[in-house]
Amino acid sequence: MTNLDWHADHDRPEPTWLELLDAAPESAGIDLAGVRRYRRDQLRQEMERRDISALILSDPVNIRYATGSRNMQIFTARNSPSRYLLLTPERSILFEFTGCEHLSAGLETIDEVRPAVTASFVAAGPAIEERERRWAASMATTISEQVGPGVHRVGLERLNAGAAVALRDAGLQLVDAQEPVEMARAIKSPGEIDCIKASLRMTEKGVAALRAALRPGITEIELWSVLHAAVIAGNGDYCETRLLNSGPHTNPWFQEASTRLIEANELVALDTDVVGCHGYYSDFSRTFPVGPASPSPEQRTIYQLAFEQIHHNLDIIGPGVTFREYSEKAWDIPTAYHSNRYYLSAHGCGMTGEYPYLYHRADFGDAGYDGEILPGMTLCVESYIGATGGKDGVKLEQQLLVTDTGTEILSHFPFEESLL
Repeated sequence: MTNLDWHADHDRPEPTWLELLDAAPESAGIDLAGVRRYRRDQLRQEMERRDISALILSDPVNIRYATGSRNMQIFTARNSPSRYLLLTPERSILFEFTGCEHLSAGLETIDEVRPAVTASFVAAGPAIEERERRWAASMATTISEQVGPGVHRVGLERLNAGAAVALRDAGLQLVDAQEPVEMARAIKSPGEIDCIKASLRMTEKGVAALRAALRPGITEIELWSVLHAAVIAGNGDYCETRLLNSGPHTNPWFQEASTRLIEANELVALDTDVVGCHGYYSDFSRTFPVGPASPSPEQRTIYQLAFEQIHHNLDIIGPGVTFREYSEKAWDIPTAYHSNRYYLSAHGCGMTGEYPYLYHRADFGDAGYDGEILPGMTLCVESYIGATGGKDGVKLEQQLLVTDTGTEILSHFPFEESLL
């Protein structure tokens, strides 16, 4: 190829940041602008139902939900408020991290971008209280400019205590933003389902690569890194947890990936917890036999119990089922495995894990709450089976959509025939 040929082939405008953000191998045909508008409008409807004049969102996942804008999500989650969104019934103002104002160019869900003021001790040092007062006064003024004079109910989340106190002292009536945000996120549009499916297909490719790389002698973190590589290559964001473990690390659950060498004939258990393309959660769990020998009778027994649990519980989910009804009908966990049970029976899933939590029957009295499973909800049904003091544990999980007439399984990665 000559230099002229190269320039002819590359003489095209550089893609915008927004185009790059939206690019993902599994995403052809998704109306992403429509998805963004739906989510913003969902939030505004929930605000109206609760007489909330404005939301101040600082959780980067919720900022992305409301606008589609992403920037340094882990950093800004830890350094708050350094990037935040003011959402009113008519306006959406993103206060962007210093020097990053260009990142939201072209987003129809953002009416204005202003530089953020980082009201944190790290940024302000001994002058933190003064910084918080100035920040709060500025926010109160902006809210009054946008929605008019008066005492305003403002939904707030994830700010340092001093910033919240300063907002109250500035005359705002503060309420928790979690309820309107979670209720908005709970019902997915068809476009959101397309995004979830794209994220799942991307993650399933990564899990297939991880499954193919599984062998005795590889470490847990080496194996786990295979999934990370696929997530990044698929324009996903990150793995939210480190839940890959092997052998004795599979029991009890919630042991993080480590430098342990995986040995022959063990089990390897994985929970993906992937924030994938478009910011949507791919959340399914699988357990694999390492080989080369056939799985042991005990390994097959606990795998089959986990398989039975999730499929029993999948079958009782449907539109109109209450959370209490689900709990009462959910699979009975055998006594030998009850104390090591997963802390939930099922949970909502969208851009991350979300409302609702569905509890086991034994836990409903202490932790459960009632509600209704509705069309448009996406849920994950969980199982962990491992006897107290046992050698092995099995983690399985399926992600599904609640439809008008039943459910649709969204996670397609196969189960292990050798364990069934």
